[in-house]
Amino acid sequence: MGGPIALQQVELRILRLIANGASLEETARTLCLEVETLLPEVVCTVMTVDPAGLLHPLATPSLPDGYVAALDGVMIGPEVGSCGTAAYTRSPIGVTDIATDPRWGKYKDHALAVGLKACWSFPILSEDGDPIGALALYLRECRGLHEHESTIIAPCLDLCDIALRRHERVLDRERRANVDALTGLPNRAAFNEAMVRVPCEEPGSWALFIIDLDNLKIVNDTFGHLAGDALIRVAAGRVAREMAPDATFRIGGDEFAVLIQAPATLRDLDGAAKRIFDALDVPASCEGHIVVPRATIGAATLGQTEQTASAVNEAADFALYHAKETGRGGFVRYWPGIGTRITHRRDAIREVADALAEGRIEPHYQPVIRLDTGEIVGLEALCRMRSRDGRVIPAHEFHEATSDAHVAEALTRCMLQAVARDVRRWLDDGLPIQHVGVNVSTADFYTGSIAAKLEGAFGEVNVPLSHLVLEVSEDVYLGRRDRVVAREIAALRAAGVLVALDDFGTGHASLTHLINVPVDIIKIDKSFVARLWPDDPSMVIVEGLIEIARRLDIRVVAEGIETEVQSSQLWAMGCRLGQGFAFAYPADRIAIEALLRKHAQGIEGATPLYAGKRSDMVSNGRPVAERTLAVRHG
Repeated sequence: MGGPIALQQVELRILRLIANGASLEETARTLCLEVETLLPEVVCTVMTVDPAGLLHPLATPSLPDGYVAALDGVMIGPEVGSCGTAAYTRSPIGVTDIATDPRWGKYKDHALAVGLKACWSFPILSEDGDPIGALALYLRECRGLHEHESTIIAPCLDLCDIALRRHERVLDRERRANVDALTGLPNRAAFNEAMVRVPCEEPGSWALFIIDLDNLKIVNDTFGHLAGDALIRVAAGRVAREMAPDATFRIGGDEFAVLIQAPATLRDLDGAAKRIFDALDVPASCEGHIVVPRATIGAATLGQTEQTASAVNEAADFALYHAKETGRGGFVRYWPGIGTRITHRRDAIREVADALAEGRIEPHYQPVIRLDTGEIVGLEALCRMRSRDGRVIPAHEFHEATSDAHVAEALTRCMLQAVARDVRRWLDDGLPIQHVGVNVSTADFYTGSIAAKLEGAFGEVNVPLSHLVLEVSEDVYLGRRDRVVAREIAALRAAGVLVALDDFGTGHASLTHLINVPVDIIKIDKSFVARLWPDDPSMVIVEGLIEIARRLDIRVVAEGIETEVQSSQLWAMGCRLGQGFAFAYPADRIAIEALLRKHAQGIEGATPLYAGKRSDMVSNGRPVAERTLAVRHG
């Protein structure tokens, strides 16, 4: 047993190894052997902790290979022996009886088999306070450390710290492969490694949060990518601090993962999600711009049905996907059955993505008619998907796919380009096309400037934007009260684009909104038109809306007109424009072009596309338009 002089000599030998560039393994092994010489009753080991939170034996000169192999790749956690728990909690852990201590429950058999009965472990932390290793002193009897044994701990930890930090600098390039450069968090590679190593034997022993930032795109587009990077750093730091000691990973551009093992957190995942939301919900300065980080969280727990790490990961992804679908900014825990719904949605997304790639998305058009003359004064472009066998599929059959922002944006871009080409062709042919309405969704406002998309599509073929009507639903425009949408629409109207509020009456709008919302056209939803009979409240609502719109100089288009009676009623109420099956079903460019040549306002000798004006438009009670324009609106 050595005294202070012997300990000083050990320090000098280790420091000399470090200065001479000895390998980390040689340095740590020498340290362990020297400690065991000073303290014959102790078995000394040094472990490292990688960025994914996995333990790796560095120096275990007095332990058998089988025991060492059992330690390699174990993930640190609140009940992972002495070293794993010390690294996880970032505090020393003393276990006087390995056989009975719950922290050794899963690992005691390995230790007891080689005669180890007690263990004292001390974390080695980086400058940032993250665990990078652990020094352990094992005992072959159940007891605590004696005073002379405790005195060597501090200098040995210092030596380990010096050796590990030098090693970290030497291997900095390799380490960066597992660390996100922007946030300093473990990256996707580290997360993948953690998912391979996390134990999956005990249901409920860990859970996974997948966190998606909701407003990174907006910040990037509005303030620039430097501000977006600052937002990512702020969010990463807040989530990591709130969830420590559990590990937070940056696994994508605006996506994070938290591997949760802390028992208290596991017992209250909803509370943990609330802590994250509360931490994020504080304004931050991002390159001089004040931004409040917003996020959506999906969660899943290792359980009876999710028995592997990949299954838990997929379940958390499903939960996040559903959370974003049902309303960004929320928290959703996975439940059985959610996967079936999302799988169906993903299948729809994949089908539409394939159709986009193969050029099977096309616009079909439904005429907008002057109710008094029956002349075509505009068109609404409706998205259609053509199957590989040629069947035309209406939008409602693949509507689920538009829940994916990228697919929705790609559909709109494809439609805009196709509509612009068709309008260019009609103008070149001398057809007096006035306006074509194109529907847009929330996603179109959050995947880049909608104005740039319109100008790109229509400018490429030299079609003025004055030929375009942008149709926006109430939910997109009014229900969200979103400044981004309002700002974009105001800019479009200033550029000459007409804006229509589509499906009026089905969402959040009320008549009072029309005072403050800048729109040029209101489209009365077909559900009101279908109920235009005496004593029905719809009569009063529609009549009042038409009068208010007239006074505000807003045009009104009635959708879903299916009978001559409805058309006559609307005209009597003061509605001048309408569309519906009473006039024409949606049809492709060629069929619509033929209608324009006969019925467009401005065509010499134009005849009305209107059952009430032309007896030959009805045959056996069925509009001829329904026979000649065979594609049904769905």
